[in-house]
Amino acid sequence: MANKPRQPELLKLVVFVPPSHADAVRQALGEARAGRIGDYDFCTFSCPGVGRYRPLPGAQPYAGELGKLESVEEERVETLCTGDNIRAAIEAVRAAHPYEEPAIDVYPLCSLNEFPDGP
Repeated sequence: MANKPRQPELLKLVVFVPPSHADAVRQALGEARAGRIGDYDFCTFSCPGVGRYRPLPGAQPYAGELGKLESVEEERVETLCTGDNIRAAIEAVRAAHPYEEPAIDVYPLCSLNEFPDGP
């Protein structure tokens, strides 16, 4: 049995961003080589939502006031990354994102190659 070439670790990066900055975040992700699927790049998925938070003393919120609950329209932007480019993708998000503390989630994914007869 021949050894299969090692597949890169596949990750899903999710970030929540105001709609006004979503295109800039998507552009930054693509330039960081996130969102590559086969012969395509800059692949993302987005959906709208509402983010809620309360800025604590010392915070410098993009929207809202210290000590008051805030609700803001946000867009969930998700894309694929590999373990090799996840740090560059996170740095790109932070550089393009207006929040001082952007909410970024990273999830490990199974490769379809792990299921020889299909998922």
